[in-house]
Formats: sequence, structure tokens, C-alpha cells
Amino acid sequence: MNQPISHTEVRVQTVSLVILAVIAGAGALHWLRPVMIPFVLALFIALGLGMMADVLVARARVPRGLALPVTVVGGLLAMAGLGALISASLGQLADNAGVYGDQLTKLIEQTIAWLPGPLREIAEAQNLAALADIPVSSITGLLGRTTGAIANLLSQSLLVFIFVIFLVLGGAEAAVSEGTWGEIQARVQSYLLSKIVVSGVTGVLVGLTLLILDVPLAMVFGLLAFLLNFIPNIGSAIATLLPLPVVLVDPEISALVAVLALAIPGAIQTVMGNVIEPRMMGDSLDLHPVAILMSLIFWGMLWGVVGMLLATPITAVLKIFLERFEGSRPLAELMAGRAAALTGGESPA
Repeated sequence: MNQPISHTEVRVQTVSLVILAVIAGAGALHWLRPVMIPFVLALFIALGLGMMADVLVARARVPRGLALPVTVVGGLLAMAGLGALISASLGQLADNAGVYGDQLTKLIEQTIAWLPGPLREIAEAQNLAALADIPVSSITGLLGRTTGAIANLLSQSLLVFIFVIFLVLGGAEAAVSEGTWGEIQARVQSYLLSKIVVSGVTGVLVGLTLLILDVPLAMVFGLLAFLLNFIPNIGSAIATLLPLPVVLVDPEISALVAVLALAIPGAIQTVMGNVIEPRMMGDSLDLHPVAILMSLIFWGMLWGVVGMLLATPITAVLKIFLERFEGSRPLAELMAGRAAALTGGESPA
């Protein structure tokens, strides 16, 4: 006679099926990333453009049928401007490749000369001084590959923009959404608004600082500071250290300017990230820092840097859906840092 399945066995089977579904879903997302990345990126851009269109409708009294095309055209111009800025900066870097190569050679020779006696002898025995003979063609080749990567990104941006057009114009009549999608739209738009403002101010301040210090590619580093600020915790640190290689290989930059080029942007990132941003965002996404960190790792493994940029809003959307079902609600509470929900205890107020 068949034995009845216990509640514990049912839970074990459910958990096992969920784990298998997550693994299968992750594999599908990784396999479909050429299409899914542009689509998901376009979805969040469309939410941001819809928010700007709402501002035009509410503040400037622009008809919604006109506000949406205006925001779409503005987005196209912004993307074209970013592409032109990146292309011009890469051209500047390519023009100075010979100077940077000579300076890099001097830096390697000085580093070997500064080594203590035994280490310097080992370096000479291993012929590490040959590293100083890095040809300029290697730097040029690196720049060529970088330009190719940027061109690939810009080609993807065309697909992103096509998705954006259909998403924005397709929802032209849906000025206000209700239910689950309405909550998702409200939370994500609130997050995007705060993040765009904070990241924009950060990028402008970093770019102007480096421009005043006469650091090459100053505006590109400001742009990267804006983009990387969307990656919680680690993005600001990466953006602060990005100018370091250029600062080191530029012969016209003094030691004081090199220190300032790292210290001032670092201070800007610290103030904006730890003081201004928490005041603006509050607890709008209701996600625990550990959940955000795990989402960064997960989406970074699946979709690379773009996945890390989108990890936080994607996780917030997933949490909203989990809250809608009784069986998955404890997991949503865990993502918010209320672990007591898993044991049936009272969540903290």
C-alpha cells in the first residue's frame, strides 16, 4: 500500500523543483542574452522615458501624444552624443599612443631600477627588462580592439532603441498603470529617478574635476562614473580607479595632480554614495544589502557588466512578483532582510 507523502517530503520536492527551475532559467537567460539584454535594457529605458514624458505632461502641459515622441527623440540624441564622445576620446587616445608607450617604457625601467638588489638581480636574470620594449603597435592593437568593442556596443544600442520605440509608443495610452505592473512601474521609476540624479551629479563633478586637472579622457571618465554608479557598492570604487592607468602613463601629469585625480573623485563618490543617495532613495526598493550583493554576482555571471547594471531593478521586480503569491512570500520577505518570516515569527516594524 502506498504511504502518504509527508509535509516535509512535499517541501523537499518543491525546493528541489525550484532549484532545478532556477538553474534551467539561468541557462536559458545566458543562452538568450543577445536578445534578452537589449530587451531588458530597453524596458528600463522605456520606463525612464515614460517618467520624463509624464513630467512633460504634468509640468509643461504637453499633450501625451506629443510628449512621448519628444522623449524618444531626446533619447536618440543622447545616445548619439554619448557615441560621439566615446569615439572622439578613443581617437585622442590613439593619437597619443606613441607618447603613452614611451612613458610606459620609462615606468617599467624605473620600477625595475627601484627594486632591492636581490629582486633586481632576479628581474635581470629573468630578462624582465624586456617588458620595457613594449611596442607601440601593441597599444594600437589594444585600442583597435577597444574601438571594436565600443562599435559592437553601439550596434546593440540600435537594437535597444528599436525596442524602446515599440515599448514607449506601444504604451502611449497607458499613462497610469494599476495592480502589480503599476507597483513595479512606481518603484522602478522612483529608483531610476533617484539613481539618475545622483549618478548624473556624480558624473558631472568627476568629469569637471578631471577636466580642471587636465587629465586626458576626462569626460569619458565622467561618463563611466555616471554609468558605473548604477552598480551598487563596487561601481563607485571601479570608477574612481579607472583614470589611474592614464594618469600613470601621461608624462605631463605631475605626482600631485595624479594624487588629486584619485582623491577628489573618491571623495565625491563617498559623499554622493553614503550621504546624498541614502537620503534621496530611502527604502524605495525594500531590498537587503546582501540580496543586492547576491544579485550583482548572479546577474554579473549571466550577462556581464550589463547584468550588474540591471541587477538591482531586476531583483526589485522579482521581489514584487514573489510578494503576490502565498508560497513565495516568505522568500520575498527574506530578500528584504526580514528572516523571521521564514520561521513564522513577526517581522520587525
